[in-house]
Amino acid sequence: MKRFAFKMFLKPGFEDEYQRRHAAIWPELKQMIKDQGVGNYSIYWDRDTNILFAYQECSGEGNSQDTTQVDPITQRWWDMMADIMETNPDNSPVTIPLPELFHMD
Repeated sequence: MKRFAFKMFLKPGFEDEYQRRHAAIWPELKQMIKDQGVGNYSIYWDRDTNILFAYQECSGEGNSQDTTQVDPITQRWWDMMADIMETNPDNSPVTIPLPELFHMD
């Protein structure tokens, strides 16, 4: 199992909206992420910086932020979230992978 951590950037003033949208995440998106081998997925919010910290465990080589083969469900989610997050030209969230420096089981 590969661990993957990354950060994203929430636009100021959209904290409640971000939480609202994720509370109503589409079942087909959740299933698709699971089908891609991603599990134990959490997103944390640093209130001081508006940085979102995410962690997931991946059974394959990919992760939920892989932009090489984007399916229509993911693209639709990115398009919906683009107004409240910093994004790339394809509306994928700006994602900065974080190297693992320590792990303890």
